[in-house]
Amino acid sequence: MPNLKSVMDELRRKGNDKTRKTYERHGMPLEKTLGVSVADLKTIAKTIKGQQALALELYSTGIMDAMYLAGMVADGAQMTRQQLQDWAEGSGGMSMISEYTVPWVTVESPHAWEVAGNWVKSKNEYVATSGWCTYSGLVATQPDAALDLREIERLLKTVIKQIKSARNRVRYTMNGFVIATGSYVKPLLKQAKAAAQQIGNVSVDVGDTACEVLLASARIAKVEAAGKVGMKRKTIRC
Repeated sequence: MPNLKSVMDELRRKGNDKTRKTYERHGMPLEKTLGVSVADLKTIAKTIKGQQALALELYSTGIMDAMYLAGMVADGAQMTRQQLQDWAEGSGGMSMISEYTVPWVTVESPHAWEVAGNWVKSKNEYVATSGWCTYSGLVATQPDAALDLREIERLLKTVIKQIKSARNRVRYTMNGFVIATGSYVKPLLKQAKAAAQQIGNVSVDVGDTACEVLLASARIAKVEAAGKVGMKRKTIRC
């Protein structure tokens, strides 16, 4: 059966400098990256599916590729509140982890709403982004009847009030939350569109990449024109 050593050995074999440099351009610290492609990580994930303890060990390595893999394998529903907190605080300033891996597992947890509410208030930029991405994942996957619409509307108002003064990646994920609300929560479409209009173009430093910051109003309008507002996702994992 695969263990931490065997999986880490495989990750090192699969890593390459070209992919490492790509990750570096996206803000991943070079010394914490092996350069394993997401496609290869998905292949490896299939071989260790269901191994919760191994997923936790992989995350604890602090190596981005291993941490990302951990998020593909771990079952968030089995994680304690403290484990989720440790993952959020341990993302190591890596947006691929704080904005993808941590929310992936947190959305599956019964503690999701509670921890997301705490995280968005954090002074740690990356913990805060995990909170906003978790909220985006929740509105994208949970039926409207299970959502606290008043709380989501309050969060939209928070975005309007705070986005201009928020830190770089927090601005990015706040913008994403407005888009997610307008795209997936039909009862709050009007409010999300109003928020999108008020925040307008959001300026985010995306480094030496071709990444673009979506204009929330245009993105929501596109979803609405396609008749897809309120169509929920089964998962936010990619």
